[in-house]
Amino acid sequence: MGWREKLDGMEHFQLDLDLETKQYLQGQIERITGELRRMSHEEPWAEQMLYLMQIPGFGVVTGMTVLAAIGDVSRFESPKKLASYSGLVPGVEQSGVKLRGKGITKEGRRELRWALVEVARRAVKADPYWKRFFAILERRMHRNQAFVAIARRLLTLVWYVLTRQEAYGHYSEERIAYKYYTWSWQLDEAQRKGLTRPQFVRYYLMKLGIGSELQRVALDPKHPHRLASEAEILELMPDLQPPG
Repeated sequence: MGWREKLDGMEHFQLDLDLETKQYLQGQIERITGELRRMSHEEPWAEQMLYLMQIPGFGVVTGMTVLAAIGDVSRFESPKKLASYSGLVPGVEQSGVKLRGKGITKEGRRELRWALVEVARRAVKADPYWKRFFAILERRMHRNQAFVAIARRLLTLVWYVLTRQEAYGHYSEERIAYKYYTWSWQLDEAQRKGLTRPQFVRYYLMKLGIGSELQRVALDPKHPHRLASEAEILELMPDLQPPG
């Protein structure tokens, strides 16, 4: 066997190893993603995912990543403290002057920065409000810097909704309900603890305290999604009944 044949054999061997590694990593990713999905509908995570999942760009993996990195949000006195923790703030020269328009510090939680930039990219693509804001930023800075600026704004929003425990102000109740539908679509029946998708969405609308008059989600009139009634959820979960 000549050296070319031996080399071909080694290349095939290496290719087989690479494919095995890829399949193994893919399996690990699927296991991790499945676990994050299950945990997102369990306490203590569900109580906070309730607020994060209504924000544009957030999904189960990014939401759980952000919550795990932040921990107890009350330990951050302000959005600025949280932004500093994330490393999504401009660096500072020795003179104390902020390097605006230049690099961020990249100190703090790397996975938090990754998740917020990923959320920013999705929000800019899917939501008109953030798309317009991104267009304004892109006129005066590099595209990647604009995404970081959006990520920083979204992290500020995260601090407010988690701290104040309130609905996202730029969305209608129907739009928030649709976001909860996107959450339900990422969970199987076992992960939803037996709730149907219409029940799942109604449950979280009730937890948030909105949408009592909403009967369906019809952002796309061709594909409306019905919602379970509050009475149906209260029959399943009597503890949701307000006192008195």
